[in-house]
Amino acid sequence: MPGENLSRDEARERAALLSVDGYEVSLDVRSAVGDTQGEGPRTFRSVTTLRFRCNEPGASSFADLVAPSVTAVSLNGRDLDPSEVFDGTRIALEDLAADNELVVDAQCAYSRTGEGLHRFVDPEDGEVYLYTQYEPADSRRVFANFEQPDLKAPFRFEVRAPEEWTVWSNGAGERADGVWRFAETKPISTYITCVVAGPYHYVTDSYERTLEDGTRLEIPLGALCRKGLAPHFDADDVFLITKQGLDFFHDHFDYPYPFGKYDQAFVPEYNLGAMENPGLVTFREEYIFRGKVTRASYEGRANTILHEMAHMWFGDLVTMEWWDDLWLKESFADFMGAFANVGATRFKDAWITFANRRKAWAYRADQLPSTHPVTADIRDLEDAKLNFDGITYAKGASALKQLVAYVGQDAFLEGARRYFKRHAYGNTRLGDLLSVLEETSGRDMAAWARSWLQTAGVNSLTPQVLLSAEGRIDELAVVQEAAETHPELRPHRVAVGLYRRTGEGALERYARAEVDVDGPRTVVAELAGAEAPELVLVNDDDLTYCKTRFDDTSLATLREHLGALTDPLARALCWSALWNMTRDALLPARDFIGLVLRFAGRESGIGVLQMLHAWAESALVHYVAPEWRETGGRLLGEGALRELREAAPGSEPQLAWARFFAAVASEEAELSMLRGLLDGSEKINGLEVDQELRWAFLSPLAAHGVADEAVLAAELARDDTASGKRHQVRCLAARPSAAVKAQAWAQVVESDALSNALVEATIAGFERSSQRELLAPYTEKYFASIERVWAERSIQIGMDVVRGLFPSLMDSQDTLDATDAWLSAHEDAAPALRRLVLEARDDLSRALRGQACDAAAAR
Repeated sequence: MPGENLSRDEARERAALLSVDGYEVSLDVRSAVGDTQGEGPRTFRSVTTLRFRCNEPGASSFADLVAPSVTAVSLNGRDLDPSEVFDGTRIALEDLAADNELVVDAQCAYSRTGEGLHRFVDPEDGEVYLYTQYEPADSRRVFANFEQPDLKAPFRFEVRAPEEWTVWSNGAGERADGVWRFAETKPISTYITCVVAGPYHYVTDSYERTLEDGTRLEIPLGALCRKGLAPHFDADDVFLITKQGLDFFHDHFDYPYPFGKYDQAFVPEYNLGAMENPGLVTFREEYIFRGKVTRASYEGRANTILHEMAHMWFGDLVTMEWWDDLWLKESFADFMGAFANVGATRFKDAWITFANRRKAWAYRADQLPSTHPVTADIRDLEDAKLNFDGITYAKGASALKQLVAYVGQDAFLEGARRYFKRHAYGNTRLGDLLSVLEETSGRDMAAWARSWLQTAGVNSLTPQVLLSAEGRIDELAVVQEAAETHPELRPHRVAVGLYRRTGEGALERYARAEVDVDGPRTVVAELAGAEAPELVLVNDDDLTYCKTRFDDTSLATLREHLGALTDPLARALCWSALWNMTRDALLPARDFIGLVLRFAGRESGIGVLQMLHAWAESALVHYVAPEWRETGGRLLGEGALRELREAAPGSEPQLAWARFFAAVASEEAELSMLRGLLDGSEKINGLEVDQELRWAFLSPLAAHGVADEAVLAAELARDDTASGKRHQVRCLAARPSAAVKAQAWAQVVESDALSNALVEATIAGFERSSQRELLAPYTEKYFASIERVWAERSIQIGMDVVRGLFPSLMDSQDTLDATDAWLSAHEDAAPALRRLVLEARDDLSRALRGQACDAAAAR
């Protein structure tokens, strides 16, 4: 990654000097097919004409381009020597005029890492597919530009492609004389321009709406995927969610969708969930389901579709000035994904998913040493890449949910409407949003922003209950605490719920009060005199962002009666709180596993159930005392098989328990059961073992040495697709052999031959919790390699390797000491690399504390 960084100071200096009038970009991607070009990377021709103004004639600046070579550069009609002005990442621009025209003719490289113009060859039929992915700064790998969000401009693209291909871009396009030409865009940032090209399967529809002024709005809709996935593509459901989302946002935003058409491309080997390119949203193709999945998967896809759609306004129409204010788009989109899902689609429980899944991501991120305020200090592009995290997304969205409770939904939405109209096609900072919210709410937003957006860390809220002699509440208070490293005590608007069992045994709420928690202790006067509760739930209804704790009585009630809690959101909040207690070494991990085994089978929310499965597996792998792992694994395997057999035939819980059983199976009888389900000698009534479930069953069989290379090759022949290849690569790397581990390590660390998707699959197979002894030699190799990997590989692959191969399964003080030794010896390493290692160290340290807590419980 040398030479590819851009600092905030450089960007600000360039934005103060330049303004951009427009781009014309011509790409020739016919080289994507056919034989390779010999030595070096496969390349395509990129010609950019960039028109811009300079407010200080005679000044110097630079354009961005990451390319193997530049054929020609012309500035204001003067031919420049590429060898003198291009250094591999930047084009020097000297003696600028007031009005300038830069023309750059370059050979740019196709990508295999999902950054820039990614080239994918489908193993099923040999077809080639292209797509671009740029955020935060990879459009410079495809065309010369000013790669920063605040230098917006209109774009015109034209693309020469193989005759049989179709090409899409942000604007509407048509082919003439062998060239695809696309309508000029509105002023947008470089990172949300897009090109998709290839023999994609394409389905169309349209959205129509009469606006308040009587005009008719018609938006052409399209959805595309690889031909091999076409039989599985449920485009009708994608269009249904799309139309429901467009209705919802038009109802609430009072600003018509501004970008013409609305295509959605599901593309292979994608690093992200999706990207909000206006007019051409890209998604990872795993959102096209090849086998049976639960309702939670469809809800997750709908959430992503709506999240990206919200970006058309928050992020594309109005864009942050620099990555410091990334939250201005991502936090809003994350909030709007759940808000619109509940308000417009069939997924009315989306806030439960948000509370249980998205917030878990935020709570973890906010307790890492790398935690940061929602409005972060982003010094450069490497910082920006790492800040697409749980704080920017889920904590920021949680803060907005708290903001809605604080100012009211009407004031919040009216603020959004004014924000769009005031700053359309422009760039903003924090203060621009706060000013409109102050107008619409009458509240002092500066104090709220200081507490919620400009400080880091998560608060804990714990109830204190004092009872009278008559058994009623004499006083109920909420105690707020903060970590020593981030001592901010925030104002919280919370609901406090009181629960007790009914005559039928159900645990139900009988009293509730909303209160503004401020400071270390807040008395909830409204609940004085209420009958004594069995459970007090602080942050009932999930209004704020906090870690919820329990008093002794409430915790005892949950240990015995968690499954009797009838409200699904309250139940999800209790599960989340118990998991946070486990991670904080306040609840022994074996106790959490016991609660899952006892009560998860009663869970009605399929998304919550699948989250409990993930947490239980994590508790077993990382947080139980090592001497109890074998026992815990056996209990989870027995419990999962029991629930699998008892689940309703063909139901979503049955599928979820089948996948969890595969994840924790380790005993010989359990592995035999999986083999039987694969070959048909075992049956579970209603369980359809489709191709995706077959791979899920093969993974533990490979990891325990039951499924060898020949078995996996036979399965690939059965599923000779891109998805099948990824599954096979993962399973191959999972086999319990020193030679296998050495080969996997070499493929990922010592070579760059694998694509991003196959790097990810190999790492997933390499790290198996049942193979700690096999992985022990790689701790030293990891620390000897990561600085070189970070310097030589793309930032995406660097992140995958540094995160994925950290020796977290070598959970001992020795590994912690080795991590500290590396950090001490590499104080001058790239800050982003050090951040990744510090985060992994924190996870390891937390695991060791959890193991100590669990061991103490056994004494």
